[in-house]
Amino acid sequence: MADKTPKEPSAPVATRIDPMKEGLSQEQIHFIRQVELQQWKKKTQKLRARNVVTGLAIGALVLGIYGYTFYSVSQERIMDEMDEEAKRRTQGPKTGAN
Repeated sequence: MADKTPKEPSAPVATRIDPMKEGLSQEQIHFIRQVELQQWKKKTQKLRARNVVTGLAIGALVLGIYGYTFYSVSQERIMDEMDEEAKRRTQGPKTGAN
């Protein structure tokens, strides 16, 4: 069966470094900042793309609701005009007998 004892890593494992507590040279601090800046740029590009897609989706939804509202209001006017015309036709001309 497989041996369950943990093996020593062949390469050293990366550990978190606190630049304030550790005695790092200026070159090491500069390198750390460059790596952090590259990671930050990569993350912001992904977030920017997501934000653009979200903004376009919300804008399309708003324009759709706005357009539907205008469409439904214009339909209501047509129905009102048809109702008025139907009332005028059913009343007919006024005569002395009415």
